[in-house]
Amino acid sequence: MKKKLTVSLAVLALVACMAAGATLAWLTAKTSSVTNTFTYGDINIELKETTGESYKMVPGNKITKDPKVTVKANSEACWLFVKVEKSGNFDSFMEYGIASGWTALAGVDGVYYREVASPTDDTVFDVLKNNLVTVKEDVTKEDFAGLTSETMPTLTFTAYACQKDNVDSAADAWNLVK
Repeated sequence: MKKKLTVSLAVLALVACMAAGATLAWLTAKTSSVTNTFTYGDINIELKETTGESYKMVPGNKITKDPKVTVKANSEACWLFVKVEKSGNFDSFMEYGIASGWTALAGVDGVYYREVASPTDDTVFDVLKNNLVTVKEDVTKEDFAGLTSETMPTLTFTAYACQKDNVDSAADAWNLVK
C-alpha cells in the first residue's frame, strides 16, 4: 500500500507540475529580417556636337562649334576629362579657348578636367569658350593654297570619365582612363 501511495503521489505531482508548466508563458522576441542587396555604380557620358564636322575657313571668321560633354543622370560622382587634339598645322590657321570650369591637366597637353558630383539630371558641359573657333585674320589665300584634303587643319575631341570615389586626384584618374 505504501508503494501504491508513493506511485500515486508521484503521478499526482507530475500532473500538478504539467498543469503549472502549461500556465507559464515565456517572453520571447524575433526581429524581421534585414536583407542587404549590393548593386553597382556606373558612369555614363556622352559627347555630341550639333554644328557638323566640316567647316570653311575664311580669315577672321568665327565658326560656331559646340562640342558638349553630358554626364548622364544618376551617374556616380566622377572626374570628367576632355582631350582636344589639334592637327600639327591647326595653330597656323585657327584659335580657340576652353570653356570655363575646365582645368588644364598638368603635364598633359590638350587634356582638361573637372570634378562632377553625382547628377540627378543629365548635366551638360560646353568644351569651347563661347562655342567658337576663330580663323586667324592674317591667314592668306596663299596659305590656303598649300593645303590638301590630307593637310586641312583638324580639331578632335574625346571625353573620358573616372569614378571620384577612391581616386584622389585628376592625375590619378587620368592614369586610369587613358
